[in-house]
Formats: sequence, C-alpha cells, structure tokens
Amino acid sequence: EFRGNPMLATATEVQPECPELREVIRLDEWEAFLADGDAWEGELVDPDPMDACMIQYTSGTTGFPKGALLFHRGLVNNGAHTADRMGVSDGAVWICTMPLFHTGGCVLGVLSGVSKRVTLVLVEAFDPGLVLELFDTYGGATMLGVPTMLVAMLEHPDFATSDLSHVEAICSGGSTVPAPLVERFEKELGAPFTIVFGQTELSPVSSMTQTFDTIIDKANTIGPAMPHVEVKIIDTETGETVPVGTIGEYCARGYLVMHGYYEMPDATAETIDADGWLHTGDLAAMDERGYLSIEGRLKDMIIRGGENIYPKELEELLFAHPSVAEVAVVGLPDEKWGEVISAFVRPAADATIDRGELFAYLREHLAPHKTPRHWFQVDGFPLTGSGKIQKFVLRDQWVDGQWTELD
Repeated sequence: EFRGNPMLATATEVQPECPELREVIRLDEWEAFLADGDAWEGELVDPDPMDACMIQYTSGTTGFPKGALLFHRGLVNNGAHTADRMGVSDGAVWICTMPLFHTGGCVLGVLSGVSKRVTLVLVEAFDPGLVLELFDTYGGATMLGVPTMLVAMLEHPDFATSDLSHVEAICSGGSTVPAPLVERFEKELGAPFTIVFGQTELSPVSSMTQTFDTIIDKANTIGPAMPHVEVKIIDTETGETVPVGTIGEYCARGYLVMHGYYEMPDATAETIDADGWLHTGDLAAMDERGYLSIEGRLKDMIIRGGENIYPKELEELLFAHPSVAEVAVVGLPDEKWGEVISAFVRPAADATIDRGELFAYLREHLAPHKTPRHWFQVDGFPLTGSGKIQKFVLRDQWVDGQWTELD
C-alpha cells in the first residue's frame, strides 16, 4: 500500500505551469538517467565548511514555509553534538522514524548516526506497530521522534509486549513534550530520555536536556544551550536581555545559524540581526543555571482583552487528563475580546470527551480568563510533513465554518 507523497504525479501535473522546469528526473529510471550523463574529467574540489549544501524548508506551523540555507559546518557539528548529548553508543542500532526531507531525519538521524557509526534502520513511513516491530527485530537502541509519534507508540496494543530491552536513548522534540509523556517514557523504557529544541534555521538543535538531568528538568525544561552556542532571552519590545526567570523571545547565536532564507533578504534581515542573533519567535525563560523553558510561540500566544495567554500551560494540564490523547489550544478571533481561548481535543482510546468535566478540571488549576470558551473534538490534527500540529489551519477552518462546537 502506497502511503507516501505522490511526487511524480505532482511534478508532472505542475510542469506545464513552470516554464523554467526543464526536466523531471524519475528515480525509478535512475540508471538510464546516469547513462545519459557526460563523464566528469576534472578534479573534485573539497568543499569549504561554510559552503551552503542544503535548502531546507521550514515546517510551516504558523504560515508559508521559507527556504533556510544551511551549510556543512553547521549541519555536521550539530548532528554530532546531538548524538553525544542523547547518549548514543558507538555502533548502536538507530531506528530512524523521522523523514529524510526534514532536519530531524537527515541531520538528527543520518549525520548524528554517522558520527557514532550506527546501523541506521530507515522507516519508509511512520507506523507505530512497524516501529515497535523493528525495535524487536533489529535490537533497536535509539530513536528520535516527534511527540505525536511517541504518543502513537504508547497507545499501540503491541507496546506492552514489544522487546525494548536494548533501548538506551530516546529523544523527542519538534514541539513541547508534556510532562506526563516524559515521565511515562522514562519509567516504562528504563532508558535516558532527552528533549531537543531548535528550528530548521538553527541546523536544527540549539538547546537540549541531558541524560543525567532530573525528571523535573526533563519534564519542565529544554535543558541548557548546546556546545558552542549562545542563547539569550530578550524583551520583545525593547530588545534588551531580560532578568532570570522572565519570559521573552528566545534568541541563539553560533556556528549553527543558517546563512539566511533563500532569495528572501527581507525575511532574513527580520530573523537574523546585525549582531548575528537569530530571533526564533519562541517565548522562553532562563533560570539561574542556564536551563531554558519554552512558554509558546509569539504567533501562538493568545491575547484576550489585553491579557497574554500561553497555550502551553493549558495544553499540559489537559494532556494530563485521562480522557485526552492530544490537544491544541488556539486563539480564535472575537469581536469583544480580540481573541478567545479554544481547545481542540482528540480523545484517548475508549474515552469520551466531556466538555463540562474538562472545564471544571481546568478551573481547579487556572484563573477564569484562562479557561477555554470553545471546545472541539477532533479525530486527527492537520500536521506538517514533520508531524507538528498546524494551529493556523485549525484557526482558518473555524473561520470557514468547518468546526462544530461540543455541547
């Protein structure tokens, strides 16, 4: 059964509309393509570490993707440092569930794996049962996956009977990992669990927890900055560095910062300032040890009647409720308040979403103005190619009248 991206059909369909598209190269006719080529008679030149080698498109969780221009030095070093901090052993078996078109696969899979000389088991398309079977078959020792993948594995009926005795390192990232999920993985796998944080423009990891961190730090922080990386938290209005414990925008600087957005100089200038700091658009705080906690995205932050609401706080509380498998808290437009808080909830297996129960549950922990006004039950979320929830799609669908509120 084909479940991938029909790239050939898509390319063939759009080719008449793309006058500069000279040729579509088919991978199933690769040998014929090579035979038609001219032999290279010159000398191969060693690349400079700063040479661009990849245009990687951002995942588009808040809008249209942009092409991040990445380079050898940033990618190779970032992959190696991430494998080190994960605790991957030399020669281990790595079950690679992340797609290779994404930095989570081509950097935090291939390049991280090469740095440790691993056996890399590629998963063509993520399926939780298949991944568990591959751990069984090959004695898988390590894996990196976004939270939606890990949740699917936990919920799969084969999870309890799978042989995971070889597991030595599990890593997650791509979005905030709820505390209950961190705690469950650490307990049930008996292996160090780490969390990466960053973005495509940072090659991609800028902060990461460590294997020896406490459960509390693994659940509530994204750890300290990566080696040879600077991180600061700034006031979004003044640009000044904020005091310890204060929420502001997460900025990073170092070898890992992209060259820029491909053929988008204005967007590049908006993201990388004159001093080389990349402004991530993420809201974070730093403690006195340098450990960082993510409070949400600037674009995700809900402004209700002038009050700033951070969806992450609500999402973690809701995720801890037994009837909730996944949740996305979104700000929906409102004439009176500007935005109102709304919760899109996927129920756990064999569970029923009770709006009144969840409302009362949140009221035990939150102020009244932080409690969602609208509640929606979902079977699945719109996702990017790398498995992140696209909140702007949910917002647009609601505006278009595609959602019916729970009673």
